[in-house]
Amino acid sequence: MDDRSKLPTIGPVLWYQNPRAAIAWLEQAFGFETRMVVDDGAGGVIHSELRLGDGYIMVVGPPRERAVSPAQFGGRSTQSVHVQIDDGLDDRCERARAAGARIEREPETQPYGDRVFTCRDLEDHPWSFGQTVQAMSAAEMSAATGHAIEER
Repeated sequence: MDDRSKLPTIGPVLWYQNPRAAIAWLEQAFGFETRMVVDDGAGGVIHSELRLGDGYIMVVGPPRERAVSPAQFGGRSTQSVHVQIDDGLDDRCERARAAGARIEREPETQPYGDRVFTCRDLEDHPWSFGQTVQAMSAAEMSAATGHAIEER
């Protein structure tokens, strides 16, 4: 992200108890590339930017005020980060597993045409990864899943 004017519109912020360990782990497990880290002067991180494909996340911490890591909250979360990739989903799953990710759903092709796996990171943040293996229309996805799909 050399040109900050070209950041994606949305960039989730994830709070970690040990943000520096999380940054290193996210690079190893998922292939993120760290572009910026702003130290808080006490060993914490007040801002960071990690890029993957054309998206990015921010890792900060340790948590303060109303923020928590799922590790501090019994593994409960109010969000999940989804990453859509072009190829290599099964290899990405094995890379995450080798780094210690807890795989919750093994890679499996879904009726709507995407291959997906889900996992938890080193502080219990939920992640899902998807790869489209069969492009389908909304009508085809509806027929395959049995769910009404409303396009807008």
